[in-house]
Order: sequence, then C-alpha cells, then structure tokens
Amino acid sequence: MSDLASILLVEDSQDDYEAAMRSLRDGEFTHPIRWCRSGQDALDYLYRKGAYAQDATVTKPELILLDLNMPGIDGRQVLKTVKADAALRSIPVIILTTSADNKDVEHCYNNGASTYIQKPVNFDELTRALRAVKNYWFGIALLPGREKKRVAR
Repeated sequence: MSDLASILLVEDSQDDYEAAMRSLRDGEFTHPIRWCRSGQDALDYLYRKGAYAQDATVTKPELILLDLNMPGIDGRQVLKTVKADAALRSIPVIILTTSADNKDVEHCYNNGASTYIQKPVNFDELTRALRAVKNYWFGIALLPGREKKRVAR
C-alpha cells in the first residue's frame, strides 16, 4: 500500500471531476485518487462488487469526497450506507456539492458527514477549498490506521 492516503471521489459530472482533479493538482495534492461516477459505482467499489469484484487495485479509501446530487443512488444514500457499516464508518466523508440547502446540510451532518462544503464555482476558490481539505485531513487530523508524525520544534 502507498504511504499516501487514498481518496475516493464520487462525482457524476465529468466537468466537475476534471475541475476537482485540476484543483487538487494545483493544490499540490499527491494522494492517489479513485473516481466513481455514481453512487452505485461508489458502493460497488467500497464493497468490491460488480466491476470491482476481481480488481486487485481496490483499496479502502481513507477519505471520501462525495457529491450529493447524482441520478439513481445519490450521495445521501451513499453516506447513510457508509456510516451504517462498521467496516466503513470510520472513513471521513466530505460532502462536496453545489447544494447550500439547509435541509441537505442538516441531513448530511445527522447521518455522519465529517464536513459539508458547497462547491465553489470559481476555479481558484475550488483550489483553495481543496487545499484546505488536504491541509486539514492530511496535515492536522488523525485518520484511522495512521500515526501522526510529530514535527520537531
């Protein structure tokens, strides 16, 4: 396994995926990223079903970036499923969506979301937001199964 934490990006929009990937690269994000294009695809990946049943490259992500509004199984259902599963619930789930609806925000936090970010429409703002995600989740926060390296003062 790579020493870098792996990320699962669940996003149905090709344009939003490409913008997120550009922003992550511009934000000096070097962690391996796996893209799932739908809620069903994400659940198949997490449970190693369907196209992922025999895929040796599938690893448990250490962070999930999750869009809410997708056809079929949406991000709300993915979040509920992940947080209801003892083997997956410790994975931080960051909601990254266009919705600023208070009902969505409350629903996500009530169902175990680690944080909720409205997708900035401006590329520079998206890069800043994803850099902040990287700095917090991989620089400050302790993730399950990872030891924090102490910085000498």
